[in-house]
Amino acid sequence: MEENRLLTESERNWAMLCHISAFAGFFFPFGGIIGPLIFWLSRRDDSAWININGRAALNFNISMLLYIVLAIPLMIILIGIPIVIALGVLKIVCITIGSIKAARGEIFKYPLSIPFIQ
Repeated sequence: MEENRLLTESERNWAMLCHISAFAGFFFPFGGIIGPLIFWLSRRDDSAWININGRAALNFNISMLLYIVLAIPLMIILIGIPIVIALGVLKIVCITIGSIKAARGEIFKYPLSIPFIQ
């Protein structure tokens, strides 16, 4: 909770937008990557908090894209269908939790996230 006092409301809001913008991927091709990328690139130098959250959101969404692309060929033998559904549910849940925690000033570690961007 002490972290909340050190962060401005603007920092928490921009960090939340880095996470929540990933929902664009459900409406636009590659929106799950482009959304967080835009918010992260526009404010990463302004705040370490925004930089941390933007990288986490971007790494998670790139990882999810990779996992879904790898699961698509498995759809031929039907095992890929529940995998893709599970990845979609995981993505929705994690983006929501990450957004809420960023708005509260708490750190959220995404599961299954590959650290592409350090």
